[in-house]
Amino acid sequence: MPKLIEKDPLIEAESILSEQFYGKRLPAEPKPKPTHYKIVCISLYREDIDRLNELVAELKRRGHTKASKSALIRYALDTVDIGAMPKGY
Repeated sequence: MPKLIEKDPLIEAESILSEQFYGKRLPAEPKPKPTHYKIVCISLYREDIDRLNELVAELKRRGHTKASKSALIRYALDTVDIGAMPKGY
């Protein structure tokens, strides 16, 4: 369907009112990307996700207010004994 009006006659007035109400907006400086961590994507079975969520909830219940899935996985990585892991796990 073709536009009846090619140019919105109120766009300029809206811009002026917006500047008057909110002030002139400067373009935002892009934030530097963090270098101390990376976001990764892994696959887990639903049962594993449920278990992970249960463990985080239990940690929070025990007073670990900042417990999270990431923190629990980092702890597991720090304490894992790969020598004890069965080959078909």
